[in-house]
Amino acid sequence: MYEKEEDKYQLELGTVNERFIAVASGKGGVGKSTVTANLAVALSERGYKVGVIDADIRGFSIPRILGVEERPKAESENIIIPPQVNGIKVMSMGGLMEEEKPIIWRGPLLSKTFKQFVKEVRWGELDYLLFDLPPGTGDMPLNLMQQLPDSELMVVTTPQVAATKVSGRVAKMADELDCGLLGVVENMSYYQCSECGAKEYIFGQGGGAELAANLDTGLLAELPLVTEVRESSDQGEPIVTVNPEADISQKFFTIADKITP
Repeated sequence: MYEKEEDKYQLELGTVNERFIAVASGKGGVGKSTVTANLAVALSERGYKVGVIDADIRGFSIPRILGVEERPKAESENIIIPPQVNGIKVMSMGGLMEEEKPIIWRGPLLSKTFKQFVKEVRWGELDYLLFDLPPGTGDMPLNLMQQLPDSELMVVTTPQVAATKVSGRVAKMADELDCGLLGVVENMSYYQCSECGAKEYIFGQGGGAELAANLDTGLLAELPLVTEVRESSDQGEPIVTVNPEADISQKFFTIADKITP
């Protein structure tokens, strides 16, 4: 059993009208941050006010994917103004230090940084605040889940058995901490030939659907493996921004529509 945190962090300089969404994965390398960034853009394109907290403090990548170049500004000693890109407010360690520099911090300092991102940032009025959590089931994701405002968990996995098994543990950990489950996103579900349209299930098939069924939740989307996603992310332009009509972009819009009123 996991010990529940009595005092969860709450926004002190803003409000969230709809949902806090924590995006998690059982292991790294499944595209969790890519899903977070593109979902944020899809929600913003639907007219919602969106914020993103890059809680993967040691392995931050949200600024690179979203193309955040601005740094946070200090309004006063204890109030931070977050940078914005395409109307999305973003807080990340990537805005405070160079991407190449390693963060060799222990848990308490990482938790303190996360606390500042929640409590000392002037978020203003938002409809959705997304948290890109560290991968795995170790102390850091556990501690952050304990401290999250009342959030719902979105689990990102790949079709592989190893990925879905550990993702299931993340979801069950969240359940014990009273963090509701929003659904499962299966990333890298298949590769589709650009010439003939044939699908190849490189990493297996059906893992996300099986995980969703085991957790009694919905499968929000099966996202294809698309080279353009990596290329656009490396250039600081999410695929939903670069090519909103692409099949994978439309799937992100579908996820957004499923989780909004």
